[in-house]
Amino acid sequence: MRHKFREMNRRERFIAGGCCLLLLMTACYFYFGQDRTIKKKIRRDLPLVKVQTIVRQDMMRHISLSGQTVADANIPLAPKYTGRIMAVHVQLGDEVKAGQVLLVQDTGDLDISIDQNAAAANAARADAREAAASYDANYIKAQNAYVLEKGKYERNQYLYSIGAISQDTLDSVQQEYMASKAAYEVLANQAQDGDAASVQSKQFTAEKQEYATDALIRQRGDMILRAPRDGIIGYRNAEVGAIVTAGTKVLSLVDNSHINVDCTLSEGDAAILQSGMPVQVTIDALGQDFDGQIVYVSPAMDDSSKTYQVRIELSENDQDIKAGLFAHTSIDILQRRDALFVPKEAVLSRNGRQTLFVLLTDGTVEEREVKIGLINDTSEEILDGLQDGETVVLTNQDKLKNGARVEVAEEDMEADGE
Repeated sequence: MRHKFREMNRRERFIAGGCCLLLLMTACYFYFGQDRTIKKKIRRDLPLVKVQTIVRQDMMRHISLSGQTVADANIPLAPKYTGRIMAVHVQLGDEVKAGQVLLVQDTGDLDISIDQNAAAANAARADAREAAASYDANYIKAQNAYVLEKGKYERNQYLYSIGAISQDTLDSVQQEYMASKAAYEVLANQAQDGDAASVQSKQFTAEKQEYATDALIRQRGDMILRAPRDGIIGYRNAEVGAIVTAGTKVLSLVDNSHINVDCTLSEGDAAILQSGMPVQVTIDALGQDFDGQIVYVSPAMDDSSKTYQVRIELSENDQDIKAGLFAHTSIDILQRRDALFVPKEAVLSRNGRQTLFVLLTDGTVEEREVKIGLINDTSEEILDGLQDGETVVLTNQDKLKNGARVEVAEEDMEADGE
């Protein structure tokens, strides 16, 4: 055998040595690999959990807001009365000033009615003046007759007392006196505030005609459509000669001098947002951020959407910002300084109790009842039941019980080591 080995050439000896080395490596791999697999299998029998060490820090609430840009005003304009369009003085996209004439309806028939009512009012005023003059003349005449008959009656009373006239003569004079007195009192009792009732009736008729004339003049003014404020014509559906119905939208005025963003908010977030908070709004269509400020948080929930409305006013008056663009922002609000809080997934609710599992130094877990304070989207504040620096379990709590041993996920071990 030894002789045969010596007879092997160098190449054959190299191949034989390589085979021996390969066999040795294969044996070591199976031996040690099987041992690691057995150990790993033994470790995997323990529940694998993720953990986090809790330390005191400021508890923040992250609120995301999204909505659409809205113009400071978007006013639909419609005629108040039905009529034919005589002139349209604006085109789509025109900039207009407050009070500028935009559209004119036909006022020909209305002008005739105004003249008729004005004439009727003047005639009523003339009748009132005539009635006043007639009343004054009749009043003075009746007053003089009454005074005259009264004096005559008093003289005849004296003559009757001395036997100079008969009773029949006195009665005749008395009848004339009573008739003049009645005529005078009829006219005197008509007077109120210096004018007689018949005169006041004529005056009220004149005023009624004047009010009717004023109403027609106002109606004529309403048939000339004017811009209620500065802005841009954002809608136009009006042509000369067309008959437009009262209340039909023919124009719209958009005022982009101030742009707002209207967002909706849930109940929990609405409780801590306040007017005056600064925000930075992103408008995706423009690819830009704009400074803004919360100017309004609705005091009551909307019954249909069950949300609260928030309005953000942009600080910049950029002409590129149009109404209806999607916009979003977020704001971080301090809920409590130096608070002890855990991720929401760490807290369990069992039979009305809030508990969590704490990882002890010996690798076992302890279930504790805790008292919850503030809550946000990701965390819950722990008021009692947990100490600063302790480690809580975040996953696989359904497989745990008090005193159970667990295996910590490798990434958590590396994080603790760092």
